[in-house]
Order: sequence, then structure tokens, then C-alpha cells
Amino acid sequence: MAYHLAFAPVLEHSDLLLRGALFTLELTAIGTFFGVSLGILGAVLRAWRIRPLDTLFGVYVELIRNTPFLVQLFFIFFGLPSLHIHISEWQAAVLAMVINLGAYSTEIIRAGIEAIPSGQLEAAAALAMSRFEVFRHVVLLPALSKVWPALSSQIIIVMLGSAVCSQIAAEELSFAANFIQSRNFRTFETYLITSGVYLCMALLVRQLLAWVGRRFIMRRS
Repeated sequence: MAYHLAFAPVLEHSDLLLRGALFTLELTAIGTFFGVSLGILGAVLRAWRIRPLDTLFGVYVELIRNTPFLVQLFFIFFGLPSLHIHISEWQAAVLAMVINLGAYSTEIIRAGIEAIPSGQLEAAAALAMSRFEVFRHVVLLPALSKVWPALSSQIIIVMLGSAVCSQIAAEELSFAANFIQSRNFRTFETYLITSGVYLCMALLVRQLLAWVGRRFIMRRS
């Protein structure tokens, strides 16, 4: 028997898909801000070998990069309550994304910092620049400009990986899709539309990050 496509039962719940997409973008925005901030801190500590914090960040990076994101999420949401630390689904999803992106961005940004010629630091010292000016203009911005494409790709990977947050009932896009198909049983159409929404969000975020790079990173490095 031929299968007849029917998108109307899915589009009837477009408000749920929209809320799920906005929830995913919110998770991505918060996770990116704090995750990249954590990555900058870790990159500086590891690149400049500030002991013992560089060793601690090294252990953290290896632990996160070599374990599945889903396991990290379950550990935060189901494991922390054993230590009497109770957090909501939203808080667990954000924390997991920050921790995951922080580890990957640490190594990405560290590569950018280590690629800066030592002569530039010596020139900055000769110009009597303050430590903050040296860090901002000679270290951070040039490092970010070198690794911005890789960092942008990692941010999008984390955004797409947030789909597993539906496993703890965080009401992001994949949670909405699961709910819709459980009601109308139009699995193919539901996930086809959901895939299209994820694709649009990924392209949108990529363009936004490219604009941020051109506007705030490249031109000032």
C-alpha cells in the first residue's frame, strides 16, 4: 500500500515546534556565552601553563572530550540529586552544554593562543601596553580570529547535540517533535519537518556567528 504524506496534522502543532526551536536557540545562546568564556579561561591557563590550574583543566578537558554528551547530561540531572543537588531540566541542559562546549573550546582557543608569535608579545611589552591591553589586543582577539571558523562549527555541533536533552524532558525542539508524533502518529512527516527546522537553525546560527566574527573579531585583531 502506498504511503500518503500528510503534513497538516504536524503543522497543526506548529506552535509547539516554534517553542521548541526557541528553547533550543535559548539553550545555545546561554551555553555559547558561558561555554566560550570557560574555554577562554581554560585556554589561557593551559597555554601559559599556570599550575596547578592547567593540570585541573587538562583532566577536565580529557574527561569531557572522551565521554558521550548524553552520559554527561544524565550524570548532571540524575547523578547530582544523589549529592542533594537538585536542579531543573532547563538548568541541567544549560549546565551540560556549558561544560561540554567549555572543554572543546578550551582546546580550540588554546591552539589559537599558541599560534601567536612571541615577537608580538615582546613588541607589546616594548610599547608599554598594560597587561589587559596585551591580553585583549595581542593575545585574545588574534587567537579568536585564527580559530573562529572551528569554534563556530563546534557551537553548531553542540546546538544540534542538544537534541538529547529531550531525554530529561527539557522542552527543546526534539522533545516537541516526539510529543507531536506520539499524538498524530505521522512519524515521517514530523521528523522531516523537524530536520528542516534544525537545518534552518544551523544555517541561521552559522551566519550569525560569521557576522559576529567579521564585526567584532576579525576587524579588531
